[in-house]
Amino acid sequence: MTTTATAPGKIILFGEHAVVYRRPALAVPVNDVQATATVSKLMAVPGEIQIEAPGIGLSSSLAALRADHPLAAAIKGTLSALSISRPPACTVHVESTIPVAAGLGSGAAVSVAIIRALSGFLGNPLPDEKVNSLAFEVERIHHGTPSGIDNTVVCYGKPVYFVKGMPLEFVRIGWPFVVVIGDTGIPSPTKDTVGDVRRAWDSNPEKLEKIFNQIAIVVQEARQAIECGNISALGPLMDENHSMLQELGVSSLELDRLTAAARGSGAQGAKLSGGGRGGNMIALVDMADADRVAQALKSSGARRTTICRIG
Repeated sequence: MTTTATAPGKIILFGEHAVVYRRPALAVPVNDVQATATVSKLMAVPGEIQIEAPGIGLSSSLAALRADHPLAAAIKGTLSALSISRPPACTVHVESTIPVAAGLGSGAAVSVAIIRALSGFLGNPLPDEKVNSLAFEVERIHHGTPSGIDNTVVCYGKPVYFVKGMPLEFVRIGWPFVVVIGDTGIPSPTKDTVGDVRRAWDSNPEKLEKIFNQIAIVVQEARQAIECGNISALGPLMDENHSMLQELGVSSLELDRLTAAARGSGAQGAKLSGGGRGGNMIALVDMADADRVAQALKSSGARRTTICRIG
């Protein structure tokens, strides 16, 4: 018996970092990259679970991993949710085409894929709400104080308007649009940048609250533009959001160079996406300009580019 589940990557269009402080953010799934988990029956002693994740060089039994290892946490959380203390022996094999620590939701996608594959293998597929809550607990390991947006958009696979602690709202795409994702190739653990922003907030809450409020206005305007199909309004809003993220100190020379290269080659707007200081940036483009913008990003140092059609 074998059960397989996949989960997409994600990009944040608007609102990163401010979302941790209960401001809204907009995020969409990226199906061009995916995490895949396959659970297979293992001829061994019941209760034995073997984990194979060749992409990160991991081959280990569940028992040998630390309790706070993200893959172990996803598996143990699933078993606990199903009240199973001694599962049938099995192998959990994980593959992912999502770059790690790049702002594309790699950790959340792997967690969601594991939870769905394992619960399905055990004959009790968990509902989306439970998958989402379990993945969020794993996100605490990855990010310290996560907003919950990564696991939410990855779990439901739909564009979301997300406010921490508030009911989830899905976003209707009034007209399709295209973004080019440019990867700096520089790992940037979200936990680090979130922690730095927290320390900056602690030292000057008035300044950062003002920036967060400005970001919230941009997010609300962007949602209205997306749902109305007013795509031309999104470019300037991306530029505005990037400027605010620079003010928060989470951009970098590499991200600023790539956003400038995108604008200079015809993008309507560009910004970093995710934790910052590395990882990814996104650029809004007409489809006719997508290849040119992607090439300009590569010429300016992007490790890889992905052209995504949203909606």
